[in-house]
Amino acid sequence: MFEYTGKNVVVVGGTSGINLQIALSFATAGANVAVASRNQDKVDAAVSQLQMANPQGKHFGVSFDVRDNDALTTGFALIATNMGQIDVLVSGAAGNFPASAAKLSPNGFKSVMDIDLLGSFQVLKQAYPLMARPSGSIIQISAPQAYVAMPLQAHVCAAKAGVDMLTRTLALEWGVEGIRINSIVPGPIADTEGFNRLAPSDALQAKVANSVPLKRNGRGQDIANAALFLASDMASYITGVVLPVDGGWALGGASIAMTELGELAAKQGL
Repeated sequence: MFEYTGKNVVVVGGTSGINLQIALSFATAGANVAVASRNQDKVDAAVSQLQMANPQGKHFGVSFDVRDNDALTTGFALIATNMGQIDVLVSGAAGNFPASAAKLSPNGFKSVMDIDLLGSFQVLKQAYPLMARPSGSIIQISAPQAYVAMPLQAHVCAAKAGVDMLTRTLALEWGVEGIRINSIVPGPIADTEGFNRLAPSDALQAKVANSVPLKRNGRGQDIANAALFLASDMASYITGVVLPVDGGWALGGASIAMTELGELAAKQGL
């Protein structure tokens, strides 16, 4: 459905899970794709998958920590050398672990804030000079914790709320240049590290699926399809949007399911 031949796409955090599926989907649609993450081995493996998905594309990877602005500067200089302008940026670096607020250390809280919120800001700021104008598209990968209070997730709730407000604020500032910025909010997506941490058994994952109005957990491709749409010309008048792709989970099921999971975790001493 989507044609991205000749377009340059950068996916930060694009070596696993949802973000890798997004990167592969853009490559399959014809794009040149660069992926970035902290682990060079994962970067190399992801690039190999991109080459198989689209042998005609020019794919490469860079390794950096989004908390390290100097490393980001070096990484985006390499992206500029290899790609020139960026047509689509997907900012998806994230950190998460379950912890009650009473037992969460200041360093643990800060770590998630630094990866999710500070990291997102630094990625967008580094990409800004390279974004295509007036047709550049930035997509941030958020989480339902941004607007659904969840036990054991105070750090993530605070960070992702900031990410979504960053999306809306920069949509105002950069819209005059033709750069669009939107957030995608995945619901419970099967076979991802984050979901497996929060619901670490088949029984719990089935319970979550039952709390979704559409009665299933999502797939990585569901999120990738939304990214392909938001970055396309069909969405050229959409910016500053926080888009849930969650089967309706945030309408009520998220709070119920996460409360039950929180009570179980409390019994386990988290």
